[in-house]
Amino acid sequence: MGGGGRLAWNHGGVESIRVDRWLWAVRLFKTRAAANDACRGGHVRLDGARAKPSAPVKVGDTIRVHVGDRERVVEVARLIDKRVGAAMAAECLVDHSPPPPPREPATAAVPVRDRGAGRPSKRERRQLERARGRQKQ
Repeated sequence: MGGGGRLAWNHGGVESIRVDRWLWAVRLFKTRAAANDACRGGHVRLDGARAKPSAPVKVGDTIRVHVGDRERVVEVARLIDKRVGAAMAAECLVDHSPPPPPREPATAAVPVRDRGAGRPSKRERRQLERARGRQKQ
């Protein structure tokens, strides 16, 4: 089949698929190797238990995944074993994740020198460096 990907439950009567392959197919990880490493590192839980990369996933299972600094909680709605478009991948899971933490506000305003004021003196340069959070050691 070209381009559309195949659904595991439509292909040969398969009722389960590897957890690392499913995580990659629904786009929670960029690569299958990254999904595999997350499983090996203990960052993936399948129905409350640590999941090995080859653990079978079935429709209705709950998967907890630590991606970066965020925890994702997803329920398996459909099994797929090939990577598909984002719209189709979104149909294969039900997201129960808590909302992402609020973003940090942008860094404090950096003082701006008046145009044409010339090069900063050594003292002014040190003050600018301190305001930007960079200090020489």
